[in-house]
Amino acid sequence: MKWITPASHRQQRPRAVGISLLGIGRWIREHARSMGCFALFFALEGCALQPAASSGHDPAPWVRFWTSYQAKFIDPQGRVIDFEDGGITTSEGQSYALFFSLAANDQPLFQKILAWTQDNLAQGSLAAHLPAWRWGKRPDQQWGVLDANSAADADLWIAYTLIQAGHLWHRPGYTALGTLLAKRIADAEVATLPGLGPMLLPGQQGFHPSPNTYVLNPSYVPLPVLEGLAHALPHGPWRAMAEQLPHFIAAAAAPHGFAPNWVAYTPNSGYTVAPEGPLGSYDAIRVYLWAGMSNLHTPGARSILHSVSGMANYLQAHLLPPVSVNRETGAVTGTGPVGFSAALIPYLMQKDLQPQVENQWLRLTADTDRATGLYGKNPRYYDQNLALFALGWVYHTIRFSQQGNLEPDWVRP
Repeated sequence: MKWITPASHRQQRPRAVGISLLGIGRWIREHARSMGCFALFFALEGCALQPAASSGHDPAPWVRFWTSYQAKFIDPQGRVIDFEDGGITTSEGQSYALFFSLAANDQPLFQKILAWTQDNLAQGSLAAHLPAWRWGKRPDQQWGVLDANSAADADLWIAYTLIQAGHLWHRPGYTALGTLLAKRIADAEVATLPGLGPMLLPGQQGFHPSPNTYVLNPSYVPLPVLEGLAHALPHGPWRAMAEQLPHFIAAAAAPHGFAPNWVAYTPNSGYTVAPEGPLGSYDAIRVYLWAGMSNLHTPGARSILHSVSGMANYLQAHLLPPVSVNRETGAVTGTGPVGFSAALIPYLMQKDLQPQVENQWLRLTADTDRATGLYGKNPRYYDQNLALFALGWVYHTIRFSQQGNLEPDWVRP
């Protein structure tokens, strides 16, 4: 299966970014002494955008951003469109939108996205089929599945989100569908690797190129998702996978603490460079994002955050993240898009790196397009999704319990 590097990805919103400074302003004010005079100015600028009497966590900026994303990228049927990649739809895009609609407590949109995903990617039923990962206009000018292989990270997010939706909305049908999908993932996309135990392969086909070689993607296994599935389905492989994850991330990010897009594993040699190469870029940025969003009371969360310290070290000497890093040598290339800066904010906040957080927020503010409510003059799909996760965490719209359950703002006291 050919995976397309997300050079085709979109960005975020304007008003949300300006208002995003409010939440971050509160955080920076708490750390102003260590950040110096500019931090005070920065915090006051954020404060000027928000009524002084307001307190607590305000979901409104994230909701406005999510609304802007819907207007640009989600059609009336519930299909998420990546315009930069020829108007295609991926199971990734559908899975993220399903999750965000749950976080926003939007049941009608959730059902639309789910229905389109089942009808067009899963032959009518996620209970019976893994979704195809890529859908769009075919050479015969008809619209349909372009690649029937699966994308395991999207499948995992869909199963997790359905189970969480069933619990939060008291919808047993969603719980049943998510449970069946999780069991199908365990059967078709989880392999027991000698010396490791159960691991998620990136898709149903193409990632076991030889009897002793497996290709893995560290960004496909967020700790909160594995932990949530482990608690919901204690008889599946999820508990063992969650317990193995800190060791996997540490080995994949060695020796410089940078996450790669892909890594190969052989029982005799351990982790080696994958056929796709040693770089960490558009996929790997999510490893830092998931590490920052994880509940640090979850077993293994602090270990994962420490294992990928290479990016934090880099940003202590550079303003913005690189677009790619060589996992083997630590050599960096270029400057990453605005979504990379967004994705790193929770990670940097968890590491208490105030000046580095400030730099990424300045970047978001500078790259805000107030005409669209998104990030970037030509908002990219992937940038917006990275920022929806990151800003959801900043505003407490998206938070996870120690057990990996979603705790959206609308259910917390």
